[in-house]
Amino acid sequence: MLIAFNANPSQTPCFKDRTSSTKSPGTHGRGSGCGARRISPLNYDQIFDQAIDRLHSEGRYRVFIDILRNKGAFPNARCFHGHNGPKPITVWCSNDYLAMGQHPKVITAMEEALHDVGAGSGGTRNIGGNTHFHIQLESELADLHGKEGALLFTSGYVSNDATLSTLAKLLPGCVIFSDELNHASMIAGIRNSGAEKRIFRHNDVEHLEELLAAEDPAVPKLIAFESVYSMDADIAPIHAICDLAEKYNALTYIDEVHAVGMYGARGGGISERDEAAHRIDIIEGTLGKAFGVMGGYIAADKKVIDCIRSYAPGFIFTTSLSPVLTAGVLAAVRHLKSSSVEREAQQAAAAMLKQKFREAGLPVMDSTTHIVPLMVGDPVRAKKISDILLAEYGVYVQPINFPTVPRGTERLRFTPGPAHTEAMMDDLTSALVEIWDRLELQLREAA
Repeated sequence: MLIAFNANPSQTPCFKDRTSSTKSPGTHGRGSGCGARRISPLNYDQIFDQAIDRLHSEGRYRVFIDILRNKGAFPNARCFHGHNGPKPITVWCSNDYLAMGQHPKVITAMEEALHDVGAGSGGTRNIGGNTHFHIQLESELADLHGKEGALLFTSGYVSNDATLSTLAKLLPGCVIFSDELNHASMIAGIRNSGAEKRIFRHNDVEHLEELLAAEDPAVPKLIAFESVYSMDADIAPIHAICDLAEKYNALTYIDEVHAVGMYGARGGGISERDEAAHRIDIIEGTLGKAFGVMGGYIAADKKVIDCIRSYAPGFIFTTSLSPVLTAGVLAAVRHLKSSSVEREAQQAAAAMLKQKFREAGLPVMDSTTHIVPLMVGDPVRAKKISDILLAEYGVYVQPINFPTVPRGTERLRFTPGPAHTEAMMDDLTSALVEIWDRLELQLREAA
């Protein structure tokens, strides 16, 4: 793929003979003209090859594993990667934390919706894509968080990007205060807003206050942070951040994607568990993790919801979630509001796996949440461990590399669920110890 490129970008390009790299007769100007300039070919294939080669050389090239989950038998799945026919595997890295994507209530609701209304929504929410399922789900989500309203998006990424970018544009001169470990979707939304931003050190309320105090009191302010940070598996000091928001007259925006469904008596997240939801202006969540299906949302006062609904391009111009998906999420949200069985079983599984890793001397990171990160510290080794686990032990866990985590902190991220048994955990721990020994990695003293 060769494209001619004008070697002098300051000159007006000549479109005649633009694919030629040789001089052509020119009659313009002083005898040379546009056709006389030498045009160097630009090799786009080479540029793309170099970009991919960089990822390979750094050990960061991502491989998407070819699997199918077994309905009703999660975490069991079939893998088609690297061999003929399906091979049975155990999935250890799914964000379907509570296996709600396999729950009979969810599957039944989706099947009934499919046969009742068909597959797609038919358009944007404004043009044909607003169904009774969407309205019911938004009502359930608003109730879940104790807010006046909620708004659905096609993903958690879109809900963060669309809301943050729109919100800041509606607040003249807004300054956004963002935790340094915020998700890429939040960073994108802040960047797309065009607002001034201030980055505070992770979960450091003293640093946040320094930044807030330095701003003009009359300037609109928004503090954006997460409740559960999924890579380090730690939790934000929500009440302390809300205290600062009240002191400096700032709005609060919390990303609860790794907490909704997982914490609180009804699955409202860390903000419900810590009785802080009423102090948060905007709560954002996902429908693709603990709720097991797909989509994202925000919950807030009706005025905020109406503004985002009316101004956010990421909402206005996007085909709405399929009513089949919406019906499935609706069943999941309703179930988890009244059932804590799945949450309790998941927390017990996470605690058990952490303990087994510690007792085996594996470098499990300290965590008070449902996520179990195992530190490796090198992208090539993290990928090697992942490959061996899949090929030799039938264990599927993806390596987590830069830019998801800082360089030198590469890790494996395990998400045990209610259906991961103690026998599975014993097999996993033994496999990891064997691989650590094989690769001459250092174990800690057994806890």
